[in-house]
Amino acid sequence: MKIIIYYGGRGLLDDPTLYVLNKFQEVLEELKVEVIRYNIYEQKNSIATLPQTFREADGVIMATTVEWLGMGGYMYQFLDACWLYGDKEKIANLYMQPIVMSTTYGEKEALLSLTTAWETLGGLPCGGVSSYVDDLVSFELNKEYTAIIEKKAENMYRTISQHMKGLPSSNQAVTRTVSRTQPLELTPQESEQLSIYVSDDTYVKKQKEDLAELTTMYRDKLVQLSPTDEAAYIIDFESHFVAPKELKASFVFMIEGKKKHLIIEVDDTELNCYYGQLDQADQYIKITPSILEGILCGQMTFQRAFMTGEMSAKGDFKTLRVLDRIFNFENEKQGEGQ
Repeated sequence: MKIIIYYGGRGLLDDPTLYVLNKFQEVLEELKVEVIRYNIYEQKNSIATLPQTFREADGVIMATTVEWLGMGGYMYQFLDACWLYGDKEKIANLYMQPIVMSTTYGEKEALLSLTTAWETLGGLPCGGVSSYVDDLVSFELNKEYTAIIEKKAENMYRTISQHMKGLPSSNQAVTRTVSRTQPLELTPQESEQLSIYVSDDTYVKKQKEDLAELTTMYRDKLVQLSPTDEAAYIIDFESHFVAPKELKASFVFMIEGKKKHLIIEVDDTELNCYYGQLDQADQYIKITPSILEGILCGQMTFQRAFMTGEMSAKGDFKTLRVLDRIFNFENEKQGEGQ
């Protein structure tokens, strides 16, 4: 049998969790169990890869110390890694012994959180060990406390060796039915590879730089490409153009929200529509997309939009009145009515 210990404390000499872990390890080794210990604080840069060590374990011990609130950051990070990168099939058959010691208030709550997290992952929790320790020396010298700890270690050994089953837990049921956070559906090999990548700071930094470069590149391309509504404006003007006699005029449409202006140049029967800049024009028109689209659909005229203040213009007003004559959008409204 192989049991792996994951210690989530800070490794302080007066940490009562270390005393309990040592007692557990002594008992288990007397029972011919191979025990391996990982101090999570020593694995800060590779926490994401730790769940891959579950593969050869028959059971695990997750131990932490409550110093002020909760089970501590190292254990939370490790549980996150289990959720994201752990082999759920392996966890489903893996027993976990939670150990939570406290030098302040909250060991019961932290033990419950640790047990709930393991059940949510789909694992099998054993009976937990938790205690408040005010004086470590007195705690270590108390033979009754030591006997309880040793008994818990023996019970863990029996639970694993006999594959004892527990009653169903609502935590697992709720997770299956209402959990909104879906873990990545990866094979064990993919999870292992991903966890290695995640723990590699150089790789993560390079990926972020690549994503930033791609984002900039595609944003620039989107700016360069004309949106479909802009192309539609040009098509609408070209398809409704009624060639005038002896007219030469230029119009600059400054459409709200558009970086480039819509330029319309008329020279008798020739029409040129494009997006860009024009130094001098006969008319400068400021208009919103919704008002312009209303005109293109025949719901109103340029003259009406100007008179009601929904469109502003600057330049030769005689030229402004020509717009409704050389672009016949009234047919659009008649066509819809039919």
